[in-house]
Amino acid sequence: MRIIAGKYSSRRLTTLKGDATRPTLDKVKEAVFSSLGGMFDGGTVLDLYSGSGAIGLEAISRGFDQAVLVDMSHAAVSIIHKNAEALQCEEQCEILCMRDFRALEYLKNQGMVFDLVYLDPPYRKQKNHEVLAYLDAHHMVHQGGRVVIESLKEEEYHDAAGALQYDKESIYGIMKITYYRNR
Repeated sequence: MRIIAGKYSSRRLTTLKGDATRPTLDKVKEAVFSSLGGMFDGGTVLDLYSGSGAIGLEAISRGFDQAVLVDMSHAAVSIIHKNAEALQCEEQCEILCMRDFRALEYLKNQGMVFDLVYLDPPYRKQKNHEVLAYLDAHHMVHQGGRVVIESLKEEEYHDAAGALQYDKESIYGIMKITYYRNR
């Protein structure tokens, strides 16, 4: 796995061995970031199920100021730290070893509001509707901010979650990427 574009373009990232995590394919990552505008001028990203940290680190490479990278696995968090160190962007990363809703509560209490939230939990353990509702209820996505959900293509995400409005979706093999925007 590698960084696709930006200041760390083509840099390799370490991933966990085995099938404990499912890295986002490079072609899907490229399509997502292209759909979001390609390059960015600041902002904060939350990668709630971070795995190797690839999405948040890609966002930093493309111009985001800060990434909050969350995973409940100690092994995954160790890999995220190694990848951030290898890119020398540790100061731009807040890395949390927590479960999803515990992390959301912590971030809410810190007053964090995001420009991009990426949700890619294990396919069989998804709580994306609940996460969307939490983000909306606690105003954790900036006006104009986006939430991107990676899921199995059979999952349905057509309804709004308060101010988070369904925008569009794209299918890549067995997965679907669904976009919401805070309008």
